[in-house]
Amino acid sequence: MTDPWVALEPGADPAERVRTIRRAHERFTAAGAVARPVRSVVADSWRRSVRARVSPADTGASVELTAGDLGAYRAEHPLARAMPLFRELMGGFAKDGEHLLAVCDAYGRLLWVEGHPSARARAGRMNFVPGARWAESAMGTNAPGTAVAVDRPVQVFATEHFVREVQSWTCAAAPVHDPRSGRLLGAVDVTGGDGLAHPHSLAFVQAVARAAESHLALLAPEVEDTDALELTALGRDEALVLVGGRKRRLSRRHSEIMVLLARHPEGLSGDELLCALYEDESVTPVTLRAELTRLRHVLGPEVLRSRPYCLAIPVMSDVDVVERRLGCGAVTAAFSVYAGPLLPGAQAPAVVRLRRRLADQMRAALITRGDPDLLADWVHAPWGEEDVEVWRALAAVRPTAPVRARLRSLDRELGNGAPGGVGRA
Repeated sequence: MTDPWVALEPGADPAERVRTIRRAHERFTAAGAVARPVRSVVADSWRRSVRARVSPADTGASVELTAGDLGAYRAEHPLARAMPLFRELMGGFAKDGEHLLAVCDAYGRLLWVEGHPSARARAGRMNFVPGARWAESAMGTNAPGTAVAVDRPVQVFATEHFVREVQSWTCAAAPVHDPRSGRLLGAVDVTGGDGLAHPHSLAFVQAVARAAESHLALLAPEVEDTDALELTALGRDEALVLVGGRKRRLSRRHSEIMVLLARHPEGLSGDELLCALYEDESVTPVTLRAELTRLRHVLGPEVLRSRPYCLAIPVMSDVDVVERRLGCGAVTAAFSVYAGPLLPGAQAPAVVRLRRRLADQMRAALITRGDPDLLADWVHAPWGEEDVEVWRALAAVRPTAPVRARLRSLDRELGNGAPGGVGRA
């Protein structure tokens, strides 16, 4: 008999594919000790998995972060501060029950997987390991991936998993949020065998997630640096600064100066700033000093120093966050911060170079990753509407009629014909 779970053609109608999976699931569970109907949360997840082109025959997740890259990303992740609590509350439970404790980020990327050695060895064969991407769009229905997809606690039993290889496992996960902003940070998960097929498992991880949020709320005053300056300069012509508890919008010239000073904590001389800011060599040092005096009034007299010009307090910049995340391979996390080109209207030579370099790094990372959702987000943003290279990368992984039509239109505008066989797709 043909296995209906595996015999799903990629081009099949999504609704029919879900109905096929539902029938396979019901036959499987009816033959076991417990038969249960397909729950709506699972059916909805299956539909999303089909739309994401996940194959039920997949044999393992892709590992996106390894070795030093994983360590660097975990070290700066907010959930790192909750790991001691997770281990205290769940570590013994996982080891004694031959289960796994797992923590993922908001994009379904596993950051920590700990627990019983034999369970870790089994899970490793399907790449349920730190650094692997278990987002629902990558591995179909699974508790951590689905929990961050729907932003609520989820329990997934055996054959409810979309990917066949995962159907010997049962898992329960609950999302964890930043207690101040409410932003989704990731999810905490317990994964194991039939022993977890009980509502208490879901209640347990929910309680752990709430405890983690309370723990992070208590830590918040300790980790906040009231002497630091926050600079937001991506996707806006006038940067925002948060300093001394006050948020200020800067002028365009002051925005350029702040970006350059943030890039050079060691400081810049007057001549270096002149060259970085002005193409016109006739601009005098007096003009620059006047701008810096006005900026000092905005920031506060103790924030901006001279000889050399530098900032007296640490700077946290959205540019730095994007570069740091790209550097450790966290492309999705980097793109979530990339609100657009750096000071898009700026003409300062050094800012233009930095803007171009950061955009090129972001584009290259997206093209290399090949995630159709991220590529689509880029080309449908104002800055990416005519980015033919990214459109071409999107057409390679999501060759829908609108995508191919848009790429053909861009190629005609650029006089390129239909390179890469797009017109023949």
